[in-house]
Amino acid sequence: MDVTFLHRFATRGNGPRMAVKDIIDMAGTVTTAGSPAVVATAFPAAHDAECIVHMRRAESAGQLRIVGKTNLHELAYGGDGINPHFGTPVNPLDPQRVPGGSSSGSAVAVAGDQADMALGSDTGGSIRIPAACCGITGLKTTWGRIPRDGVWPLAPSLDTIGPMAPKCAGVVAAMDLLEPGFAARVALLAPAAAVGRVRAPGGVVGEPGLEEAVDAALLASGIEVVDVDAPWWQPAVAHSLTVLLGEAYRTIGFLLERAHQLEPRIAERIKLGIPITDEMLALALDHREPLRAAIADTLSTLAKSSAPIQLLITPTLPIYAPVLGQAATEAPYTMYTRPANLAGTPALAMPVPVPAGMALAEHRHLPASLQIMGPAGSEELIMATAAIIEAAVA
Repeated sequence: MDVTFLHRFATRGNGPRMAVKDIIDMAGTVTTAGSPAVVATAFPAAHDAECIVHMRRAESAGQLRIVGKTNLHELAYGGDGINPHFGTPVNPLDPQRVPGGSSSGSAVAVAGDQADMALGSDTGGSIRIPAACCGITGLKTTWGRIPRDGVWPLAPSLDTIGPMAPKCAGVVAAMDLLEPGFAARVALLAPAAAVGRVRAPGGVVGEPGLEEAVDAALLASGIEVVDVDAPWWQPAVAHSLTVLLGEAYRTIGFLLERAHQLEPRIAERIKLGIPITDEMLALALDHREPLRAAIADTLSTLAKSSAPIQLLITPTLPIYAPVLGQAATEAPYTMYTRPANLAGTPALAMPVPVPAGMALAEHRHLPASLQIMGPAGSEELIMATAAIIEAAVA
């Protein structure tokens, strides 16, 4: 059984190969959301999701090949990418390690050269986490920028769609299929003159080599770096989790009626939203605007050159991809990724090498992953800046 793709499509033409996470409707195909509980009552989608309309046009013109729909962490609700129902996509960097979730199949398809680019979703880090685990590049877009009509929901106030590819150029090309004109705008932009470096976000110090890898990549890029404080980070993680748990229960809680068809830990995760009242949920969501303001305030810091800091830099994860059977709890996977989801701002994960001697022996074959965060609508600037960093460490 092919555990990376839940649906394979016969394709023709010579365009780039695109894979689509199986929470996105494609006409004539059942959207499984990686769950037998969904499949039990599902019918083939009557229409394509709105986000793939331009992709379909490119496909009809022979400029794109949609090769299939990819597996995922059940209901897009988990960080390790393990799916006991349909199988766990195999991490091409190390088959003994988790692929990351929830967009596990999309990341593996790209990292394993079964697709040139892929679509994933990101609610708490579900594009960036598997991108980091599999050594590829993935973009979480600004909330609302890419339409979600026809996409299986998890937490609507946090859910986003975005592309994954081996390198920055592939992410830009995939974004251009989602939003024509994107690539042209990136080409016109200069990279950020200065970036803010947030260390040990939320007070969590990562495993050896991860922070050093980020610093080395920034040094090589020549971009001016200023250390900045982010006291808003840990509260943002907590409020984002409240929103996720509360909205997920309200959105997919009906599946508890078929709990026997759910992985037990998914059923338990859904139940965690039961105690979250409407008032608690509203209070957590009320922190979105203050968080955006706090991020803007951090970005208003002036670098030594008096250039404004335009983007924030951290590692993507505080951990390397854990070994299967020793998978971490959800908290480490999302400790560095959640603030961008609550703020609704874009963030990119990209692989960077770990300096020699900085990682433990068991991690020396794995890259680190650098995260770039920006204000709402700054995807073009993020990609222009990421390309400079990528070229510097190549």
